[in-house]
Amino acid sequence: MKKIVLLLPLLSLLSCYDAERNCKDFKTGKFKFEYEVDGIKKTAIFERNDSIEIETFEGKTDTASIRWVNDCEYVLLKLHPKNMAEEKAIGMKILTTTKKTYTFEFGMVGSDGKQRGTVTKIAD
Repeated sequence: MKKIVLLLPLLSLLSCYDAERNCKDFKTGKFKFEYEVDGIKKTAIFERNDSIEIETFEGKTDTASIRWVNDCEYVLLKLHPKNMAEEKAIGMKILTTTKKTYTFEFGMVGSDGKQRGTVTKIAD
């Protein structure tokens, strides 16, 4: 019983911990997203302002509109989709931030499937 009484204050302190989220620092700027596909490292570079995101990947440039839902969530919609899949909006949610990176979750709007990644800010 004594162990439980000692454990309760510790648990209450841990429950107060909240991940850092300075999402406003990442609304605009130039960013790098690195990930692996079949063991091959891929890199996408994108630049974002309040309403437009321009991405360059494997020598191709694409533009999407941004609609901010709140400081940490936004929806991307490609301006010039090339197929039906690209016509679907992508929901993005910033989960945690550091000084130069953020971890995010993303997926098609209306779909339960989500993926995670980390983005690095390379310029303001």
